[in-house]
Amino acid sequence: MILTATPLSGFDGLFDPAAAAAMPRHVHAALLGSALAADQRLHLAFPGATDLVYPDLAAILTHQQLVNVGDPFEAGHGRNNTKSYEIAIIRQLGALAGGDRGQVWGYVTTGSSEGTLHAVDDAVRAYPDAVIFASTAAHYSVAKAANMVRAPLVLVRADIQGRMMLDDLRQRLTEFQDRPICIVATAGTTEHEAVDDIAGIATLCQDLGITRLRLHVDAALAFLPLLLLPEHDRPDIGFRAGATSIVVSGHKFLSTLMPCAVLIYPQRPASHPADPVSYIGASDTTITGSRSGHTPLLLHWALTSFSLQQHQARATAARELAAYTHDRLARMSWPHQWKHPGFTIRLAQPTQPLPRPWVLGGDHTTGRIITMPGIEQAQIDEFTTDLAAAHGRRIPRQRRTPRAAS
Repeated sequence: MILTATPLSGFDGLFDPAAAAAMPRHVHAALLGSALAADQRLHLAFPGATDLVYPDLAAILTHQQLVNVGDPFEAGHGRNNTKSYEIAIIRQLGALAGGDRGQVWGYVTTGSSEGTLHAVDDAVRAYPDAVIFASTAAHYSVAKAANMVRAPLVLVRADIQGRMMLDDLRQRLTEFQDRPICIVATAGTTEHEAVDDIAGIATLCQDLGITRLRLHVDAALAFLPLLLLPEHDRPDIGFRAGATSIVVSGHKFLSTLMPCAVLIYPQRPASHPADPVSYIGASDTTITGSRSGHTPLLLHWALTSFSLQQHQARATAARELAAYTHDRLARMSWPHQWKHPGFTIRLAQPTQPLPRPWVLGGDHTTGRIITMPGIEQAQIDEFTTDLAAAHGRRIPRQRRTPRAAS
């Protein structure tokens, strides 16, 4: 039997568990790795950087059990943890968000959805009759979080660019002036990569006399890319703008490869239990309790092995590739939308089958390409060439700027 590594389709065929059982494990692993790499090349729609790797950590990641149990700021009984690295990450990102290194609190979560759940849960613990507000462009996990804490969710209209409309927010807030409010704002929406006006939301709540307030910012994708913009282009999405908590993804921009995120508060929330659990020797102020000790190491390596200037260069290169993608689609007259400084290009879905199963996400009419670090220009060339060929279109050569006469 000839075994070939082709792009995966639900792990069928070669990678059926029953078929794989007959292979030597090293052969199975090698073929699986090859097929996953080939498949990953076709994924253009979901944000996950893959350009940073961590060979120095290979032995630890594959040979050492590391479990961070409970509050990271409390050592607990165990020694097989990386809580000191976790604290360092929280303080570094917290300072970037405008917090005091000595006061910020948080933890490394399984992903940004867990961070949003913690923030919503904190709001309801502090104010049991709180009402949750989010825009229609917010991540779907906000509705899940509101449902899990049994709190009402009010959706606020988003404008054509995906930003929360403050006029609509004002009107809806006035309907609940006697209730505590938890607003989940977004810095980098899933479809448009839009950034809500955090300071504008905070000012609006102040104008309306809302004092029982939580303002959580889901900055999963865009936190570092936005904060590393030149000052005149940089939106204020942190604590100084009025945020009371922020969640930042690890695998989206920092290339941890394993799903994770960092939840940050300007100070420890008073509403979560601080009583120690005798079994673990620490209080458990987290959602999940036992958490990965490996992801804090990956985050720490990403933030200390590469300078902020290097991360800024990564973000700039991703934006340049987004601009290149925009140009390729424009030259073949393919409907799409892109706005600097985002990485996200929205485009009309292909109406004809493509030679390769490119992953564009979205719905039946609109897909997206997100030029995360790790996506290469060659992939964009291959995709647009497939797209043009399948629809009988050409991609005219880019016109060169005429040289000035000598």
